[in-house]
Amino acid sequence: QVQLVESGGGLVQVGGSLRLSCVVSGRTLSTHAVAWFRQAPGKEREFVAGTPSRGSTDYADSVKGRFSVSRDNTKNTVYLQMNSLKTEDTAVYYCALRYYSFSYYRSDYNYWGQGTQVTVSS
Repeated sequence: QVQLVESGGGLVQVGGSLRLSCVVSGRTLSTHAVAWFRQAPGKEREFVAGTPSRGSTDYADSVKGRFSVSRDNTKNTVYLQMNSLKTEDTAVYYCALRYYSFSYYRSDYNYWGQGTQVTVSS
């Protein structure tokens, strides 16, 4: 059974940093792509960042220069480093898994974690 578990969310002030983790079990991470999505209250889930099995990462315009996604295939873990956080970043953050290449679209991902809450206060 495939399982994704996010962690690392919490409450942080504007300008602060958090690092989210996504641990994948049931699949070999090195042959799969992982993306981060987020969903704020009253809004649809949106793409944040993604990493293919190999190659360049990609980011939503709203987080470029502030967020960084990375992976450790030996630990089957993907990370999302979030710096210079804004109140607009407040959302539940999810990681999602699909084979090889990342996608911008929610419907392309086969497996999802349960999410971790990030709250940015001023």
